[in-house]
Amino acid sequence: MKGARPTPRLVFGPSVQPGERVLPEEVAVALSFNGTTQAVMMATPADLEDFGVGFALTEGIAALDEILSVEVEPVPRGVDVQIWLHPEAEARLSDRRRTMSGPVGCGLCGIDSIEQALRDVPVVAPSRFRMTPSEVKAAVAALPGEQRLHDATRAVHGAAFWNGRVLLAREDVGRHNALDKLVGGMVRQGIRPEGAVVLTSRVSTDMVQKVAMLGAPMIIAVSAPTVEAVELAERAGITLIALARGDRFEVFSHTDRLKMEQAHVG
Repeated sequence: MKGARPTPRLVFGPSVQPGERVLPEEVAVALSFNGTTQAVMMATPADLEDFGVGFALTEGIAALDEILSVEVEPVPRGVDVQIWLHPEAEARLSDRRRTMSGPVGCGLCGIDSIEQALRDVPVVAPSRFRMTPSEVKAAVAALPGEQRLHDATRAVHGAAFWNGRVLLAREDVGRHNALDKLVGGMVRQGIRPEGAVVLTSRVSTDMVQKVAMLGAPMIIAVSAPTVEAVELAERAGITLIALARGDRFEVFSHTDRLKMEQAHVG
């Protein structure tokens, strides 16, 4: 399986048993724009073209029509994802780099100020997309069927896009990476963001920022959000559903996108 490898281990229980366990791979992935590295992430080495495109979009570096090409190049100790941008996007990125006072750390991927970390995001366009409680539960229930790497390793996050069914899903050891891969895969395949992003992780501010950049009107997560994530979702016009497990879930913003089940008339 791409992104995972069998690894020798000993199991201690009633007896000691040797054997193997499939574990996810975690490699250094450089995201380079027009020949200059913007960020280095530890990521699962699968769907890296999607990763590069999604990162560029969700971080506000470039729009899809400003990305000229994406090339994945193995390097001695990792992978270099080389994204080539239109000159206008490169100029904006150069201005952003000139404001930086030091080297890029892994923290927030080339962001060195509070203003950049808490950047404004576009308000999601008005949408007729609605879901019933049964559909929310169905979307969450469908997610495990798309988590093949998680099934093998029990150690990765998943992000999926749902509109009546799961249209696309991506996995990674990092929750942000999984979401970036999903966004990149969606725009590369021409999937319109009229639906719900379904996450296996908690929802922090930066996850809401990425969904807002995609333009999806709804987030469904199995874990809890932060206060700031809820506030940002409210401002961005995103319905935030969290703690979605089994037969219950909680809605924190824009509850109008939840429609009641139609009563069955016999």
